[in-house]
Amino acid sequence: MMGHSHAVSGAMLYAGTAPFLAPMMFDVHLAPADVMMGTILAAGAALLPDLDHHDGTIANFLGPISKVLCRFVAWASGGHRKATHSLLFVALMGGGTWAGVSFLGRNFTLAMTFFLIALAIRALRLHPPGDGPTMWITIIGLSVLGTAGMNNWMPNAPGWLPYAVALGTLAHLLGDCLTKKGAPLLWPHKERYEVVLIKRTGNSVETKVLVPIMSVATFVLLWFTAVSPTVLT
Repeated sequence: MMGHSHAVSGAMLYAGTAPFLAPMMFDVHLAPADVMMGTILAAGAALLPDLDHHDGTIANFLGPISKVLCRFVAWASGGHRKATHSLLFVALMGGGTWAGVSFLGRNFTLAMTFFLIALAIRALRLHPPGDGPTMWITIIGLSVLGTAGMNNWMPNAPGWLPYAVALGTLAHLLGDCLTKKGAPLLWPHKERYEVVLIKRTGNSVETKVLVPIMSVATFVLLWFTAVSPTVLT
């Protein structure tokens, strides 16, 4: 799947499940602002597995820094669609975020927020076209503004953030399982799991059917869970 498809799927899954599952799993009450912020950050988290692809959609989202990061992740994970496309990676991302939020506090929370916003901006193409300095400088600037805005609403240790990161990462894996190459969910076991609905990345099924449906579903879910949260009471 393409980067924006992954981002939309992560946003949809969070908007649809967080108001119900997060309180049960983490014993936290989500305010409307938490749902909105988590939806944005889950969209970014849905790109985390592709940090193993130095030529992928997100390789240049922070310029030379992200390029080096992607090359390192690709080396450490064994290449594209291997370790980072497994349930183990989902657990590591969720658990690592929980540890960072719990023990490192506000600085970690804001750093993670900046990183995920940058991923979401790149995946959703909310920046000038191209891969040059104008693109990644714009992403950095918008991410700083977004992080500063969320800083006014986000608690020091948001209990929903690990859920948003894990769910966004899981959304990516589920999306890749709809393609011909599948995903090695049980890595280091090498078998790839797939139910092929998208025979070619960026084809009409993905861009004209799945993405519009997921986009509309995300906005509808946000309306009921964040804009008009009284339906949940």
